[in-house]
Amino acid sequence: MTRKIGILGGTGPEGSGLAYRWARAGEEIVIGSRDPARAAETAAQVRARIGGSAKMEGADNVTTASQCDVVVLTVPFSGCAALLKQLKSVWKPGTVVIDTTVPLAASVGGSPTRMLGVWQGSAAEQTRELLPAGVSVAAALQNLGAELLAKDEPVDCDILVCSDDEKATQIASELAEKIPGARAINGGKLENARIVESLTALLIGINMRHKVHSAGIRFTGLPARK
Repeated sequence: MTRKIGILGGTGPEGSGLAYRWARAGEEIVIGSRDPARAAETAAQVRARIGGSAKMEGADNVTTASQCDVVVLTVPFSGCAALLKQLKSVWKPGTVVIDTTVPLAASVGGSPTRMLGVWQGSAAEQTRELLPAGVSVAAALQNLGAELLAKDEPVDCDILVCSDDEKATQIASELAEKIPGARAINGGKLENARIVESLTALLIGINMRHKVHSAGIRFTGLPARK
């Protein structure tokens, strides 16, 4: 299946990590940024790391959102609302948006481990509210750290996918499982994203206490994949 995946915030650690993993798996990637020159530079760095015929380019956020079939939101939560309002008129009908963001805040001098209250219930539900009709949303990948994505080794993590749209659930799950070691699990309705997002704060705290960067989540007792 031919598709173009845009990553808004693709110059950051999580966005560039996802770009690297998916481009290695053969996906066509557009790295989006407020600064198209920075996006092009990041795309060139990721492409050079992969080598061969990796399909990777950089563009500004508007171009990325308007031309891609799947758009992954990896910008900090604090900037999401403003960005989505800026992009409101550019989306193609049928686009799937995958929201990876988490509403976290840090105490002064500390790590971002405190959840912010979101009126809509979760970051993903806020995203859905700010998107036009005809664009579907899935929440996924919140609990997979950027440091793991940047490496070459398989990850040890289940990926919960929450959405009210079957197509969005399917595409987000397919992309999650393009990351070696990851297993996608249908987490139910989009409103469940508020639970999944809160797990990120827990994992950050666990990583800090155990002085690691690799804590993930696994669910047991599920039927084996066919």
